[in-house]
Amino acid sequence: MDNVVRSANEAAEKIIEWSKGHDIQTCFDKARKMKPCPIGAAGACCRVCHMGPCRLIGSRAEEEATGVCGATLPTVAARNFLRMVVSGAAAHSDHARDMAFTLMAVANGETRDFRIADEAKLHMVAEILEIEVKDRPVNHVARDVAATLLDDFGRQKGQINYLKRAPQKTRDRWKKWGIIPRGVDREICEAIHRTNMGVDHDPDNLLLSALRVALADGWAGSMISTDISDVLFGTPRPLRGKAGFGILKEDEVNLVVHGHEPSLAEMIVDVVDDPELLEYARSKGASGINLGGMCCTANEVLMRHGIPTAGGFTNQELVILTGLVDAIIVDVQCIMPALAELSNRFHTKVITTSSKAKMPGAVHAAYDEHRARETAMEIVRMAIDNFPNRKQEGSHVSDLNPLVAGFSQEYIEYMQGGRMRASFRPLNDAIMVGRIRGVVGLAGCDNPRVPSQGLHRFLARELIMSDVLVVSTGCGSHACQTAGYMTPEMALENAGPGLKEVCEAIGIPPILHLGSCVDNSRILTILSAMASEGGLSEEIGGMPGVGIAPEWMSEKALAIGSYFAASGVPVIFGGESPVGASKEVTRIMTVIWFERFKGALYFEPDPEKILSMALEFIDYAREGLKLKKYEPGKFGVERVLMDMAARRETTF
Repeated sequence: MDNVVRSANEAAEKIIEWSKGHDIQTCFDKARKMKPCPIGAAGACCRVCHMGPCRLIGSRAEEEATGVCGATLPTVAARNFLRMVVSGAAAHSDHARDMAFTLMAVANGETRDFRIADEAKLHMVAEILEIEVKDRPVNHVARDVAATLLDDFGRQKGQINYLKRAPQKTRDRWKKWGIIPRGVDREICEAIHRTNMGVDHDPDNLLLSALRVALADGWAGSMISTDISDVLFGTPRPLRGKAGFGILKEDEVNLVVHGHEPSLAEMIVDVVDDPELLEYARSKGASGINLGGMCCTANEVLMRHGIPTAGGFTNQELVILTGLVDAIIVDVQCIMPALAELSNRFHTKVITTSSKAKMPGAVHAAYDEHRARETAMEIVRMAIDNFPNRKQEGSHVSDLNPLVAGFSQEYIEYMQGGRMRASFRPLNDAIMVGRIRGVVGLAGCDNPRVPSQGLHRFLARELIMSDVLVVSTGCGSHACQTAGYMTPEMALENAGPGLKEVCEAIGIPPILHLGSCVDNSRILTILSAMASEGGLSEEIGGMPGVGIAPEWMSEKALAIGSYFAASGVPVIFGGESPVGASKEVTRIMTVIWFERFKGALYFEPDPEKILSMALEFIDYAREGLKLKKYEPGKFGVERVLMDMAARRETTF
């Protein structure tokens, strides 16, 4: 052992050590050997034309360095950032488009494998879109909803539909600075045009384009995906689950669903209990069929069905190294191509399912929503057929952590007042009197270039001890799940006195699992509902809330952070800045954005400083809203015996 901690997850660390003893390289080893290019990492490399690539460093002052065409460092850094945001927004939005087509197929009766699972959510969406629901068949409403949401992709003029869900003051800021998105595809196409050689050279203008594209992701792509998933598969409610490599069973066929799109995974959940498949598994020597999840597909099926999870992004190689996975089924996004080569050392079948995401060395089983159940049955049979090929080799670990997941906006509102008095008033009140200091969205990837999951765990612990309610999504949730942080008992043991009191009263964990990375859109609707409830800010900007992505690695994270910044939330990313080479671009994304939108992007590699920054932003917002100053253990309204004069002053 070299005494270098690669993962804060002890079970993961054991598997990594096992791999080193068997001459198997993982992403952790490669991250140590392959250092990032310092020029590209800081945004100072331009490769948008064949006169380059141009590295904007040299004898001149760096901010004045130019490429062959004369593009300055601020232009190049802003252009690179915009391209990353475009890629992230395209990933979420293309996912959402597929979900809208699935809803349309259900509405038209073109697939019998899916149905409308939550009519109330469908009607809620229809009302937002101003679609008539009264006395209409559910499929007719669903067809109109799908068609209206699909319009948000190709619209050329006007604005995306869901912007009306944001507070008016927030929308006024977007209008003032010209970042209201028209249609998802329109904004993505225009942004890529801007970054072509010889088009937009104004760093501020390029960065405004990044915010416009990001808003199309947050308030259209991601939000559409979340809503349609709820409509088709059910709106999440709290349920118990388990997390860790110990979810794998030695005597059963083990399947792992990995990626981001929930529709095929939903169908696999449905068929693994099929009597015919169970009998087939027994005929191959297995005692049953065991389904687990990985990454955001795991979050989707965990939130709705309690399917156990093996963890997030950096655990995907490690789950194969257990030697117990008979098939890992992948769709799109965050899939390491190393899986196919790694599986050759074991017996695991890597099965790709999307025409957009094939992988040399993997088996391809094309998914089509019109024959979803049939495809799911075929895939499960492949896994069963592979069970007899299982080898003894592997790092078998048995860690298992209980958790509570399944917190949607609808349930968070319900849990504060019940069916008749559902409201965000109790949460707002708890913030106003200081029981809850503020709210942090702890999200983003886990990354092998730091002790993986360690920054998430550190920040989660410290924040709840400081009476900060944490809401988490994506791999940030996995980091907390595999640490055992997502139980109500966690509040009793670790939360500050005010947060503990709130959690005890409602019966919730201090860290609320909101779902996959597209479900960051739930945070937007929650913040909007809190603004509408009153008592805090009349807009999202200025609320005592912060977003943190401490271990981010994907361009999707930058798109998410940008739509929160544009919506009025300060966002802190861990690690070095991808625009750090340019002081001007850094100034625009921090000082200027905060002045315009009350939200901004910051990059900070030191986790202690991330924590300090987050608490300072929260306290600054409390001061701006003239709320009671936060003091640990001191909250509530002071009780004073009032004399008659004081009583007269309070009489209306």
